[in-house]
Amino acid sequence: MQAVLLDERNTLKSGLIYLPLQTMDLKTFPSLPFYIKLACVLFSLFAIGYLVIVAKEILSPLIFSCLFSILLLPLAAFLENKLRLPKSVACMSAVILLLTLVGALIYIIGAQIADLAKEWPQFQAQISKTMWDFRGWVQDTFHVTRGKQLRVVDSAKNQVLSSDTAVVGATVLSLSSILLFLIFTFIYTFFFLLYRRLIMTFLESVFLAENKATVHEVIEQVQRIIRKYITGLLIEMAIIAAGVSITFSFMGVRYAILLGIITGLFNIIPYVGIFTALIISAVVTLGTSPDSTKVIWVMITLLVTHLIDSNVLLPVIVGSKVKINALVTVLGVVVGEMIWGIPGMFLSIPVIAVLKIIFDRVESLKPWGIILGDEEKKQNSLAKKLFKKKKKIAVVAAEES
Repeated sequence: MQAVLLDERNTLKSGLIYLPLQTMDLKTFPSLPFYIKLACVLFSLFAIGYLVIVAKEILSPLIFSCLFSILLLPLAAFLENKLRLPKSVACMSAVILLLTLVGALIYIIGAQIADLAKEWPQFQAQISKTMWDFRGWVQDTFHVTRGKQLRVVDSAKNQVLSSDTAVVGATVLSLSSILLFLIFTFIYTFFFLLYRRLIMTFLESVFLAENKATVHEVIEQVQRIIRKYITGLLIEMAIIAAGVSITFSFMGVRYAILLGIITGLFNIIPYVGIFTALIISAVVTLGTSPDSTKVIWVMITLLVTHLIDSNVLLPVIVGSKVKINALVTVLGVVVGEMIWGIPGMFLSIPVIAVLKIIFDRVESLKPWGIILGDEEKKQNSLAKKLFKKKKKIAVVAAEES
């Protein structure tokens, strides 16, 4: 009897010892109990989240660089293969072109902000006058005295209009951080372009030999779709910025170019961006124009712009290569802001798009691709007609060539 008990104990011990070693095989992972798989998934998510937060300063410019390198890859390949430039020179030329465009954009925004800073006392005075008139209207309409209103809004107004040394120091520190961020982003972009074949070989060699073709196909599809996606977003951003700038100029809004560029940039962030641009445009217009009705027209213009962008520009220009539902989009923007701040808000949608492309092409991850995606919706008639016309022109151009 004792021998049987000892034998059973040894069996249990051996089972406890060898079971974890057996479950380390990925092929047996789907057959494990649900609670074990859930624990593994949760542990992995927490570990990845912790590493992402801790390595923010490294990963943030790396991801931006990866997106920029995907965008610049055709240009670098053209300079290298068609113009017969050395590989390093071709990659450097592509990065310098991108740097020139970004530098021009920063110069335009900086010049507009410098002009606004020169009029800061008048801006403060106009905001104070408008707030005084508004408090008078509230007192006459809702019978709330100016003193009660003043206690509520004074702290917020002082924070917005403060010009003490602490705000100046924080601004200088922020500008220096942005400058370092841009420098490292362009350096990483150059190295991604230079060592693109080495990176491709590494990614293919990480997986098993029978999965090499699938990995190569996924990487190529990710590159192609993300390149079209980013190009579409940049075209959409340019159209929005130009349209808003021209409209504001006709309306007589001051700093129309600055507000148009801000609207185009923030429009990349879904849902949140356009309303952030609306608030900024309303405040700047309120502080630079004595006509308060102009603020209402500015807000109406941006709301109409958002409707046109959502129903016409986004389906036609960006296309439907990567459909992400609104819930995941909003959650991605919120989580990105919580983890990485403003850069996280800009990066959230491209990162989710890459994950969806990978999930859709890996059999075991397809359910995650479904939850990230959107339901098939009937496209509005105007966008559908424009898309068909665009496709017809592309076919005719291909036949002529």
